[in-house]
Amino acid sequence: MDSAYPSYLELFANGNIRKKVATAKKILADCRVCPRNCRVNRVQGELGECQTGSNPIVSSYFPHFGEEAPLVGSHGSGTIFICGCNLRCLFCQNYDISHQVLGKSTSIERFAGMMLELQDIGCHNINIVTPSHIVPQLIEAILIAVEDGLKLPIVYNSSGYDSLTSLKLLEGVIDIFMPDFKFFSDNLAQRYTAVADYGTVTKAALREMHRQVGDLQIDGGIARRGLLIRHLVMPGMLEDSRKIFEFISREISPDTYLNVMPQYRPAGEAGNYPEIGRSLNYAEFLQAVQMARDAGLHRLDKVI
Repeated sequence: MDSAYPSYLELFANGNIRKKVATAKKILADCRVCPRNCRVNRVQGELGECQTGSNPIVSSYFPHFGEEAPLVGSHGSGTIFICGCNLRCLFCQNYDISHQVLGKSTSIERFAGMMLELQDIGCHNINIVTPSHIVPQLIEAILIAVEDGLKLPIVYNSSGYDSLTSLKLLEGVIDIFMPDFKFFSDNLAQRYTAVADYGTVTKAALREMHRQVGDLQIDGGIARRGLLIRHLVMPGMLEDSRKIFEFISREISPDTYLNVMPQYRPAGEAGNYPEIGRSLNYAEFLQAVQMARDAGLHRLDKVI
């Protein structure tokens, strides 16, 4: 890797990351950080749909060994779980974090300190989970952390429901984008999440993420830069999965690193919806994997 790896080191050296922080704060003051466009003044502590004001709310942070193999390596992915969510899937397995916002309001300086602690214990990357509503805070925390020696790639681990405005602010800041692609159909998303345009927004977000970082690059078994997509297979929704895989292969890249995920279970409010009130059958998962292969996707994580 060259001397400007990770990307934000170059932004730091030329001073442009400070310009990004200033621009991001203006967006936070009339909040358009995510596609919900709540237009509240979060700098002054006003709350929108994400239920988060000027400081991020953190649930926990630790080396995570359950993530994708290229992120985990031998020392784990340095994961920071952010509370609140702009998507609020009713079946969320982290319902207490995303819906109930059970965490601790954390200063930007402390947020940066968490990144440095994870680096100090040997993690391979800094993995920010559910960052779509805290992009300004994330950029500022990275600036502070870089001043104190941060040099690991940042993993932007999102639901995929991301604003193009925020993603463009993140250009040169993020080396690894790891979005979910939950639903192709806006109608399905409207039934099971808090938004009516998930599929449309996520397709545009994935294109932008791939434009910035390209296909996932792995060096010595560890992810260094690029796009990694997750898809949680839902009960009875294989046709939607097929459309997702075909879109990724056709409009993103057939070389996309994809995690087809079999671990759906009826968490949160899913029990109120009979069609998703059951766990995924393993046969459905195997069908989804074959669909991904049939679509031309060949870089599949942890599947037979």
